[in-house]
Amino acid sequence: MKSDRGNRWSLLAVAAASTWGCAGEPPAPPPAAAPALEIAGDVEARLAQFARVEVTADLSALGPADRAVLDELIAAARGIDEIFRLQQGPHVARAAAALEQASGPRVAPAREYFRIMQGPWDRLDGDRPFVGTVEKPAGAGFYPEDLTREELEAWIAAHPADEAALRSDFTVVRRQGERLVAVPFSEAYDEALDRAAAHLRTAASLAENASLRRFLETRAAAFESNDYVESDMAWMDLDAAVEPTIGPYETYEDKLMGYKASFEAYVAVALPAESQALARYKQRLPWLERNLPIPDEHKNFKRGTESPIRVVDVVYASGDANSGVKAIAYNLPNLETVREAKGSKKVLLRNIIRAKYDAMLVPIAERVLAPEDAARVSFEAFFDEVLHHELAHGLGPGTITVDGRATDVRTELKDLYSTLEEAKADVMGVYDILALIEAGEMPAELRAALDPTYVAGLFRSARFGVHEAHGQGVISQFNYLMEKGALALDAEGRYATVPEKFPGALRDLLHEMLMLQARGDYAGTRAFLEKYGQPSPAMLAAIDRLKDLPVDLDTRFPQAGG
Repeated sequence: MKSDRGNRWSLLAVAAASTWGCAGEPPAPPPAAAPALEIAGDVEARLAQFARVEVTADLSALGPADRAVLDELIAAARGIDEIFRLQQGPHVARAAAALEQASGPRVAPAREYFRIMQGPWDRLDGDRPFVGTVEKPAGAGFYPEDLTREELEAWIAAHPADEAALRSDFTVVRRQGERLVAVPFSEAYDEALDRAAAHLRTAASLAENASLRRFLETRAAAFESNDYVESDMAWMDLDAAVEPTIGPYETYEDKLMGYKASFEAYVAVALPAESQALARYKQRLPWLERNLPIPDEHKNFKRGTESPIRVVDVVYASGDANSGVKAIAYNLPNLETVREAKGSKKVLLRNIIRAKYDAMLVPIAERVLAPEDAARVSFEAFFDEVLHHELAHGLGPGTITVDGRATDVRTELKDLYSTLEEAKADVMGVYDILALIEAGEMPAELRAALDPTYVAGLFRSARFGVHEAHGQGVISQFNYLMEKGALALDAEGRYATVPEKFPGALRDLLHEMLMLQARGDYAGTRAFLEKYGQPSPAMLAAIDRLKDLPVDLDTRFPQAGG
């Protein structure tokens, strides 16, 4: 649902009771009223976009030691919310305090929406404020608010010895007089990280599984050293009944440079039977790399191929993992040094995937797809597309050479990296499934469900914001497929897939995206997104037909106490 930014309510903070002086003296004037707190007038409608669901997992297979570990991990994960809010900047704490004091008809839903968004900015409305009027800085809390990309690049050019620290995923940039300095996360968030590290060490002392114990010990040490390589390596080797992910990972919050990693945490339980059923795909990663529609010189045969696949049920999530739109899977770690040594781990969140399929994907398909396409949408295709989206993050260009210098795709594409990478993974996921079906390694009957499930998924993702950066990546896929004739619009404004044109169109689209990455082509990526990333009137009309459906989930975790 689009927001109506002009319709706002002014809500006054609660004033303290009047104070009276001694007998015979006039009463002291009441305290000055707090400034009006502006809250979006449609905040209740915004809150209604999120379907409240209780996310639970089967814990019956956990023994006493694992249960005790789980409790400590949940305690550690709770502290990640504090760090994540600090990473967004001081305005979050100020808005939270103002909301705590405020009264009025919009305060209760605003507090709930603040909890979902992890701050006063609406992640479905381009990070515009729904509480107060302060715009979110492009660099969140990672940089001085007045710092521009040009100033940072000029400083690095003049002080090349500072480059590694200033560009690091794990530092914040601050002004020190006229200098720009990098402050490690371990210093910037030392108190909260120390508390989290203490819980991780306690969990490690309780853990009976050696791989779990090693990860927890090394990750606690990383919180203090700011060096995450060893603990990322240990996380790749983790094979235990309890599956934690905790630390700084994704760079979506840094819209200034796209470098800085946000803290998040997942505490989950492993589903070994389901994981084993999918493990065969990691053996096909070299074949899938060779099958990419780009010249061999741009393919990445250096990355490790261990790439474990884990299917889990989430018990608790916090920080970036529980802000705004909830992930259904993730592919980590992001450090290219770790990926080249050991590959990456794909984690599928089964209970979240199922909840989103039931609450959103099926009703979306029924409204925007032609009836024969809507009838072919399936959970199996959705789950497989999620899996192969994550596998795709480990394929394609990573470390590249630009103008004779060694670099990587993330560094060259800066703030556009995440947009293009997510779109690439969408397209490559379906492309790879098609290749595996053709090779006889996936069931042929999956083919009929693949295209319509993918298109319904594009509409699901488009509802997170069609005019913003990530929305451009989604819309670009849709418009490219329309241009190539792989999608058609019927007389009722519903979309039908054209199966005979779909594979070729996907191949061409994937080729364009991968070559942008292989060249580290920032200007070309921007031009591609500008050309294909604008929604058509027909697509906007289709999205408008979904306005009464939930956009995403408001996840609650009763097994973690909330």
